[in-house]
Amino acid sequence: MHYSHPILAREGWPFIGGIILISALTWLFAGFWWSLPLWLVAIFVIQFFRDPPRQVPQDPLAVLSPADGRIVAIERAQDPYAQREALKISVFMNVFNVHSNRAPVTGTVQAVNYFPGKFFNADLDKASLENERNAVIIQSDGRTVTAVQVAGLIARRVLCYVKPGDTLQRGQRFGFIRFGSRVDVYLPLDTMPRVSIGDKVYATSTALAAFAADTPA
Repeated sequence: MHYSHPILAREGWPFIGGIILISALTWLFAGFWWSLPLWLVAIFVIQFFRDPPRQVPQDPLAVLSPADGRIVAIERAQDPYAQREALKISVFMNVFNVHSNRAPVTGTVQAVNYFPGKFFNADLDKASLENERNAVIIQSDGRTVTAVQVAGLIARRVLCYVKPGDTLQRGQRFGFIRFGSRVDVYLPLDTMPRVSIGDKVYATSTALAAFAADTPA
């Protein structure tokens, strides 16, 4: 689970190596122009699996974005995983975003639950409850935070590397979703959003919201 950021995500190494090998062999045996489409695919694969290090904000009450992408929902909603009313903030990732998922808060993993499902466009609201997904419930200084990895129309693999009892630090890598997806974050109702619908956010470096001081929930 802990590893120094290698710039390119380890999940992508087999894909990157494979497409570069195929491109090189095609160039060698068929010529450059036949290999050009494959090199373009290789460039796309390399950019998809990039995994840059990020600076963690110093504000101890900040809830950090678990993913790169665009804010598509900020609303009061039922957290079906922790059975409570919560503030829900959703980040939609397209295929050009970094897909490494990072912990929004420091805390202890209380539960990890996987749910099989469909593969609707992750930009749609119904994707939160109908798509394949993995919910990580974190206890952070008496506050409950639920981070849900949601597969999308193209994404067919949700990877999660934590288990109940693990301790997460803010900004720590805990999972990966391949090829376009969404992450929903459920927070205590008194949490104050720091983003708006349509905002672009970056994993770890963007604060989605801020906890109310001394009011765990």
